[in-house]
Amino acid sequence: MAEERLILVNESNRATGIAGKTPVHRAGILHRAFSIFIVDDKGRILLQRRSRQKYHSGGLLANSCCGHPRPGETTLAAASRRLTEELGIEARLTFGFHSRYRADLDGGMQENEYVYVYFGPLIAQPNPNPAEVSEVEFASADEIARRIARQPGEFVYWLQHYFKNHGPQIARLAKRAAREATPIAESRSRKPKAAAGRR
Repeated sequence: MAEERLILVNESNRATGIAGKTPVHRAGILHRAFSIFIVDDKGRILLQRRSRQKYHSGGLLANSCCGHPRPGETTLAAASRRLTEELGIEARLTFGFHSRYRADLDGGMQENEYVYVYFGPLIAQPNPNPAEVSEVEFASADEIARRIARQPGEFVYWLQHYFKNHGPQIARLAKRAAREATPIAESRSRKPKAAAGRR
């Protein structure tokens, strides 16, 4: 299977080219990305623990879903696609804000991203893909901020960045998304089912 190709951008978010995912992350080239916060009816954000098999940041807690639009794909369409691939759910996503960060990660990888951040209501029980997600849990924005302050090493770099630089926006937009969420039974924590049928 051919490696995923990413959209390279400049600091104004203007596309400048296309390159493979691995060389982009090894060289730390600026590229377009998205990040999603899914919120339940209690206003809690769905957190995922990344599979330990991920190419970086394995085993750490992250926001609901992240990824990259492909060449010719809108960022919103890519976010919806990835939400289904990682968590087995759909949601009406609303743009929240842009974020920009760069970080050195494990495995010789670097993130250098211009990020579109979306928010959406939870309307169905997550069904995580075990190749991507080892488990999910729910926590309020205030609780996540407190946990990051106490144990930053438990969380991916980008989630720490979002809360440091966009904390009030996250809290406000999560409350808005919660108003459209559907009550879901047993939404405290969930681990993926067996990998049968998963790609």
